[in-house]
Amino acid sequence: MALAWAMLAFAAPPPGGIEIAVIAADPPPRIDADTRSLRDIFLKRRRFDADGLPLVPLNLPPDSPLREAFSEAVLGQSPRMLAQYWNERYFQGVSPPYVVRSQEAMLRFVAATPGALGYVMACHADGRVHVVARVTVRGVTAAGRDGCAGANGPVD
Repeated sequence: MALAWAMLAFAAPPPGGIEIAVIAADPPPRIDADTRSLRDIFLKRRRFDADGLPLVPLNLPPDSPLREAFSEAVLGQSPRMLAQYWNERYFQGVSPPYVVRSQEAMLRFVAATPGALGYVMACHADGRVHVVARVTVRGVTAAGRDGCAGANGPVD
């Protein structure tokens, strides 16, 4: 298995697009960081890394524009469509990922939790976390509390 901390996207977001950083605590779990592997982790089809570390995927609130962009780009579905998936999985004993209130909460939880994986606007990823992948989403702009106010803008 090729273990990766590979990038899914590119250095800068395109015009009319955003760049999402998939983040983990340092040292990061040993995972493939391609779209398929991330989809399996965030849909809880894969629960451990290559060393047996439990993986803990996290989500932002359902009304977050960043969650919607991440869900569509990586999971291939909107949060609304995923609700049905999680309802079915719940009856099989699988709960959906934990939800944190903000990108700052995501950064804090991930930084303090081995095996945790989350996502933030790439401009918010900082030294507390390790970026395991970058996802470029075209045709989407982050607005309001999910956006970045410059390279080192505030994190809500």
